[in-house]
Amino acid sequence: MDAMKKAFYAKHDPTIIPLLEKATVGIAGAGGLGSNAAIALARSGIGKLVLADFDVVEPSNLNRQQFFLDQIGIPKVVALKETLVRINPFSSYEINQVTLDAENIPEIYADVDIMVEAFDKVEMKLMLVETWVKHFPLTPLIVGSGIAGYGGNNQCRTEHYFDHVYVCGDMESDAGLIAPIAPKVTLIAAMQANLVLELLLDRKHG
Repeated sequence: MDAMKKAFYAKHDPTIIPLLEKATVGIAGAGGLGSNAAIALARSGIGKLVLADFDVVEPSNLNRQQFFLDQIGIPKVVALKETLVRINPFSSYEINQVTLDAENIPEIYADVDIMVEAFDKVEMKLMLVETWVKHFPLTPLIVGSGIAGYGGNNQCRTEHYFDHVYVCGDMESDAGLIAPIAPKVTLIAAMQANLVLELLLDRKHG
């Protein structure tokens, strides 16, 4: 296993591996944004991911979420953990099959270094932001906003709104009105994951 782990990290920058392995990142939601961000972070070598989602895998999820036909009907967090372990068995994955709310968020994500919001519904996003700023004002929160449709690469960006809250997306497209599909969803999830690394490494180096 040690040889395999060494091979897994062979293309990584060796100076950042210990920093990533010590990090814990929370992800709220295991759908389009959450599953794609989780896989990117697992491939990056984040030491621990804390995942939560209440839903199960459905056929309609397969156009943009990191699940497979044989996982239909399985809780998303369970299916996602199976995939993450297959990719990177050297990290730790804590899963919670729950509906997140203002009461359980502070408990589930109490020890994370950075939080990634990956909900579909606007009201859930707002609830998470309000809860997070209230309980963890100094812990970065990365929100996804504007992930629907296709194209618009030049409109996708990261904005720093207030305190330690960041938003990735085009800030406009509404997944409730325009269908989300793989390329743009994956793009925004990758932006969130990339910002996680930037904030973690800049803060720890600083």
